[in-house]
Amino acid sequence: MHVIFEEDGQFKAGTLLAESEASAQVEAMSGKRSKIKAANILLRFASPTPAEVMAEATRLADEIDADFLWEAAGSEEFGFQALAEDYYGHAPRPAEALAILTRLHASPIHFHRKGRGRYRPAPPDTLAAAKAGLEKKRLAAERQAQLAAELSAFRLPEAYRALLPRILIAPDRNTLEYKALEAAAAATGLTPLRLMERCGAIPSTLEFHRAAFVIEHFPHGTDFPPLAEPADPPELPRADVRAFSMDDAATTEIDDALSVTWLASGNVRVGIHIAAPALGIAPDSDLDRIARERLSTVYFPGDKITMLPEAIIHHYTLGETHDCPSLSLYVEVTPELRIVGTETRLEEVHIADNLRHETLEKLFNEDTLGDPHTVDYPYRRELEWLWAFAGALTAGRGKTAEAERVDYTFKVDGEHVEITPRRRGSPIDRVVSELMILANAHWGGWLAEHRVAAIYRAQGGGRTRMTTAPDPHQGLGVDQYAWSSSPLRRYVDLVNQRQLISLVRGVEPVYPQRSEALFAIVRDFELAYDAYNAFQRRMENYWVLRWLVQENVSELTATVIRDDLVRFDTLPMVTRVASVAGIAPGSQVRLAISNIDLLDISLHAEYLETVAGAADTLAALS
Repeated sequence: MHVIFEEDGQFKAGTLLAESEASAQVEAMSGKRSKIKAANILLRFASPTPAEVMAEATRLADEIDADFLWEAAGSEEFGFQALAEDYYGHAPRPAEALAILTRLHASPIHFHRKGRGRYRPAPPDTLAAAKAGLEKKRLAAERQAQLAAELSAFRLPEAYRALLPRILIAPDRNTLEYKALEAAAAATGLTPLRLMERCGAIPSTLEFHRAAFVIEHFPHGTDFPPLAEPADPPELPRADVRAFSMDDAATTEIDDALSVTWLASGNVRVGIHIAAPALGIAPDSDLDRIARERLSTVYFPGDKITMLPEAIIHHYTLGETHDCPSLSLYVEVTPELRIVGTETRLEEVHIADNLRHETLEKLFNEDTLGDPHTVDYPYRRELEWLWAFAGALTAGRGKTAEAERVDYTFKVDGEHVEITPRRRGSPIDRVVSELMILANAHWGGWLAEHRVAAIYRAQGGGRTRMTTAPDPHQGLGVDQYAWSSSPLRRYVDLVNQRQLISLVRGVEPVYPQRSEALFAIVRDFELAYDAYNAFQRRMENYWVLRWLVQENVSELTATVIRDDLVRFDTLPMVTRVASVAGIAPGSQVRLAISNIDLLDISLHAEYLETVAGAADTLAALS
């Protein structure tokens, strides 16, 4: 006796060797013997052989039209042998019964399985919908194949123009366009990014890098939604000072300004004036939610993405010739440069001048300090006194003046870039940084003293972090440090300013102790700030490479930091050069530059020779 049985979702033929009520032992056509459930046996026959039945059934099944079979089946549930008898018009032979069973099983949209060997025809509406779905899939597969063929031939299909650059940065992997791109990339042996580059889909590497950042961190775009016109700042007491700021020419968010008043006692009153946008941005307002989402202004060469809309910046930036709302810290200093008094006020301050680094640095620098023959310049007396006071503040923190380092200014004009070195630690930098450290440290202590919640920047064990606890900042040498001096550019500073204003006004602070909102801000700010800084460094590296191409540079010198890591001597970039491994850190080497890739932001540098050993380099710098 032979049988047709179901095993692992397939119909098989074999010879019955033994059988009990619940199971049977069969020998498959391959000779393999196995034990199956008796319920899995669908058909029994004496002849012909299992191999002959399977072969004929396969041929007959291929000849059966599923649509015709569906029409012949009626609408009620049936067994396959009954349908085979109706279809063939006689008691079906084993091959004919198996052919019908095979076709039923292979046509799930036409027939719904109701048990072993039993089926029910799909309702007409269900069948029509299923057929439409299959046709849709067929057309999609054809379209996908067409797109993949175009891409494999390095031609960009029109459909991709609206999808760029998102399909390369944050794609929907379920779309047929992305599946076609993956298939074409596999066929060409390229990554999707490189394939699209070959297809001419990335005409500007600069715009691609910017778009990649924006899609990841500003998914709704960088434009601000429509907002109500900001209200004018409230009326405040007017300060009796004329303040000035010191920023580079591109700065529009002027957060801080300084004033110096010579007192009759011989003491000097220094004013540190901080823009006060917290007066116009109510917690949980639409504007606050925007600032909370962005958390910081993003800076990169040639552009920036501001935290606040231009209208708000215009209302609260410390613009020259304007009377501006300010949170001011006044410090009274003796002729010996000792602080004898402090006071915090919320007031209106007249900003007399916005001094710009590009002009001021030529006049106020280490070479001109104390030189009576130097051409006079605005605020010379104030700046020279502030320079001396900054030195006293540095010493008071237990620090010494850092050796001057070189920063670089990027000036981008379209596709052209200028990279200009600028000394870091110049008198302008020292004055501004020391007075901002003074304000942030003092206000952090004031908040902690009155047990008002705040966000601090702490450092210990070589690790810098944001925290809601007033922990020391060892690198700066202060007991606590609460960022408060850049509220137009950093959300943390705006939050701290709200708390400071509550102290000045003697009202309940916006954020209570152990505020969950503050903890969330700390977490989100650190993530965003790290990402923004990484993007800034990446784009600086991009423009360094653009400059190398622009100036046709093929060789340059660098200093070995450690192992295979080097820093270019005249450009702000650190990179790895495998061929310098083994050369002593501090050595100056000459490198050959090649294979600059603006899409990967990478280059190949090859060691040529050692220009100066570590000792010689150190001597030259000292």
